[in-house]
Amino acid sequence: MASKYLTLDAIDDTWEAADKATLVFTLKDDEVLLIRKKRGLGAGKINGPGGKLEIGETPRQCAMREVREELCISILDIRPCGELRFQFTDGYSIHVYVFISTRFEGEPAETDEAIPMWFKQSEIPYAEMWADDRIWLPRVLEGGSVTGKFIFSNDIMIGHEVHFN
Repeated sequence: MASKYLTLDAIDDTWEAADKATLVFTLKDDEVLLIRKKRGLGAGKINGPGGKLEIGETPRQCAMREVREELCISILDIRPCGELRFQFTDGYSIHVYVFISTRFEGEPAETDEAIPMWFKQSEIPYAEMWADDRIWLPRVLEGGSVTGKFIFSNDIMIGHEVHFN
């Protein structure tokens, strides 16, 4: 299966991910709430909270649940702002729904899954994140939306195609 998806053209309308997941970026003033992931895909990296959809769950429901589980806060608003498709050369694939939130209740707290971290948007530590984030995240944080497809070999991005709306 892995060899079939080594080109971006192969990630087409017939492509189906092994998993569907979410990412949420919560904004407060000029800051964004990120996490240092403690386990799973991307453990050790900084990213937005999120995770895999459960059976029967919508992306929106998943995003809200994952933020609650990973950071102990409840987001009060959520706006979809993108879809990203990731294909790994080992055969794994994931379709990620990206959301922005601007209101929440509670105080972010560390859990078994994540360490919460606030960053000024101008000081996001892209060197500690997945390589694709520096391509699309700034535009999303400015209010845009994105679609993209990416090919990774382990942690190394070897191809990408991104469109902004």
